[in-house]
Amino acid sequence: MRRSALAAAWLVLCAATPVLAQEQEPADTWGTDNPLPAAPAAPAPAPRAPCDPCETLDRVPLKYTLEGIQVRGNSKTSTRVVLRYLPFERGDVVDVDSPALELARFRLLGTGFFRSVEFSLKKGSQRGLVVLVVDVVERPTVVINDISLGLSADADTEGNARPLTAYGGLDVAETNLAGTGITLGAATAVAQNQFALRVRFLDPAFLGSSWMLSGQLLYNDANDFFGNADVLYGNPNQLGRRSDYAVVSYTRFGGAVGVGRDLSLSTQLWVNYRLETIDATVPTWASHSRGFDTEPIAFDIVPGRSVLSTLRGSLQHDTRDHPFLPTRGWHVNMAGEVALLPAALDYSYQRLQLSASRWWKLPWKRHVVRLELFGGAITGDAPFFEQFYVGDFSDFLPDRVLDLNFDSRPPPNFLSTQIVEVRYGHYALKLGGEYRIPLYRGRRSIYGIDFFGSGGVYAVADERALTDPPTGYSGLALLPVDVTANVGFRMDTSAGGFVFAFSNVLGFIPVRGEGPAGE
Repeated sequence: MRRSALAAAWLVLCAATPVLAQEQEPADTWGTDNPLPAAPAAPAPAPRAPCDPCETLDRVPLKYTLEGIQVRGNSKTSTRVVLRYLPFERGDVVDVDSPALELARFRLLGTGFFRSVEFSLKKGSQRGLVVLVVDVVERPTVVINDISLGLSADADTEGNARPLTAYGGLDVAETNLAGTGITLGAATAVAQNQFALRVRFLDPAFLGSSWMLSGQLLYNDANDFFGNADVLYGNPNQLGRRSDYAVVSYTRFGGAVGVGRDLSLSTQLWVNYRLETIDATVPTWASHSRGFDTEPIAFDIVPGRSVLSTLRGSLQHDTRDHPFLPTRGWHVNMAGEVALLPAALDYSYQRLQLSASRWWKLPWKRHVVRLELFGGAITGDAPFFEQFYVGDFSDFLPDRVLDLNFDSRPPPNFLSTQIVEVRYGHYALKLGGEYRIPLYRGRRSIYGIDFFGSGGVYAVADERALTDPPTGYSGLALLPVDVTANVGFRMDTSAGGFVFAFSNVLGFIPVRGEGPAGE
């Protein structure tokens, strides 16, 4: 009885004591481990005998009945939007040690609406009742999601190699339209003879419900480059022509609509439907050297007009403590996609992929380590722009931006394998790691700057690379595997997150392995 009475008295005392004064400025909680600040420290107690029963009180769970939730600091964001991301309601019993509090704070930070989120408790109108106080520091709502600037080596429309060209891309969004949490965004990418445009919409609480709604319109006017070496191609109006590459010119126009729902604080389920029309100009015939043999080039796209229709489902799990410079947590995405009739008559395929990343904060100087894993497989007749591209796995080649491929080069092939023969594949695997060193933390326009170095090993293969590998390779060289690395800076700012990396420039250093035919 003595222990129960003391425990009850202690709980009532804590509930009646405000944890954070109303006039105190919210602290920056980026990277902190404690979702609820501890009560003010009491004077050091007098020494007690070892048998003092009060020593057991620190093992009593601290639980409170929630009288309400108060949101402070949200001058732009509607309180209703903030409450949507909290799993607590009036009358709930809140355990201050529950992981749900920490995940709720991470979830608010992950929206991108706020630079800082802090939870605290203050006494309610009656004994045993508390009010959960959510203090936020808002970020600018118009953000730059991505800026892509780089150099590439592509080809003109006749397939003649160009050693150096430039490309660029910009992705901008209003992430909190009029404080409603609705996102409106647009993105564009340009290169010589190529252009892409995206317009997108996201409502995290469609018509005030627990369902999310997304939509996107897309347009691509693009080229892609095929052939390893000794490329020869022809069209109906001309005889065979030797060139560096065979070029496919194509346009895509369409859109996608999706619905999603939260399964938990950290898990979401999405279902998306996509419909596109494609118009492709493809050489009538083309050949190239594959190993020591001369073979036809498979372009993996229907000449002329075609239709692409797919249904995609994805499961996302996110426990990161920060959307751009996380120090701990998981980010996992598993997705499956299937082509639908009648468009499946043009492209009938199925796709499954899994990506997972895990971050750890090291005990010295807040350094951060990340491990990442990616695996994917495609069966059927997927168009080439839906397949896995080697440049998306090798840091020494430009990534695709809005599905535009800017570069015609093969991967560096440091391991001298048949990866040099592969451009697009049906199977992909990557295992990588990253080490980050914080250089700066601030509270004004620049929130954080980290130096990073990364590396990994990857494999990309089409079905023929596995069942009918090119001649001239043997042993481990039959594996389409290579290594990759990168170094640079990550910067979190009021305008968005930016990455300044140097692998794109390093990729032009002429240190490359070749295939047996010299490609």
